[in-house]
Amino acid sequence: MRGQSAFRHGLLLLAPLLLFLGATYGLPFLGVMRWSVTEPEPGIGQYVKLAADPLVLSVFTRTFRICLMVTACSVIAAYAIAYLWVRGSPLQRAIIEFCILVPFWISVLTRAFGWLALLSNRGLVNNWLMEVGIIAEPLILVRNEFGVILGMTHFLIPFAVFPIASAMRSLDERVLLAARGLGAGRLRIFWTVFVPMTASGILGAALIVFVFALGFFVTPAILGGGRSVMVAELVYLRMFQSIDWGLGAAISVTLVAIIGLLLALLFRFLKPASLAR
Repeated sequence: MRGQSAFRHGLLLLAPLLLFLGATYGLPFLGVMRWSVTEPEPGIGQYVKLAADPLVLSVFTRTFRICLMVTACSVIAAYAIAYLWVRGSPLQRAIIEFCILVPFWISVLTRAFGWLALLSNRGLVNNWLMEVGIIAEPLILVRNEFGVILGMTHFLIPFAVFPIASAMRSLDERVLLAARGLGAGRLRIFWTVFVPMTASGILGAALIVFVFALGFFVTPAILGGGRSVMVAELVYLRMFQSIDWGLGAAISVTLVAIIGLLLALLFRFLKPASLAR
């Protein structure tokens, strides 16, 4: 009875938040779903068109490819940063905290234009490389997938640091001491004990980064220059330039359904909660 009472009180406390989220996200999404089956005429024609359109399929393929690469790069970089943040010296921890928090004060638009200034043909990086004599002609570092991946990775690394650092802080130091007492070296302890015990943080970070990356719009639009269009940008183009609201809505609904399926498979087969034990 006491447990049921606590559950009811918790549900009452969450009710305003759930109502707010339902009003601000649920109702608009229902409207998008309605557009996908009513514009320009009732039916599932837009979903059939989506499945048969090679342009849309290529954009989905590019989006998932870029998101996977961004996820891998972000998690690897975040793991090294989190390791220093949790197990480094006080000076290292202070520097890492500063480097993690400062990016949150800079807008995504400012970061994208900053990378554009650095990586463009006449940017700081190409000018420096040519002055030093390393290259004779400017490298193409933006308006392609490389620039998009770099900009997205830079933005998402701080989001991946927190779940990894949380997993590292909850690690039982006695297990590491036991492995060291049994004669294992530092490298072996790291790969066979430390990394597996922080797998829940790695999984959580990968999930957060991948889901965030799927909805990126500003960074791919600026650093991709229209040559590396992702799903979010395609929705914008269909709805506000081609005035094809039905197809744009169908693409949005399909993307949300894919994300929901990935989350369901994750919690069904990988069971992230069990990894923290």
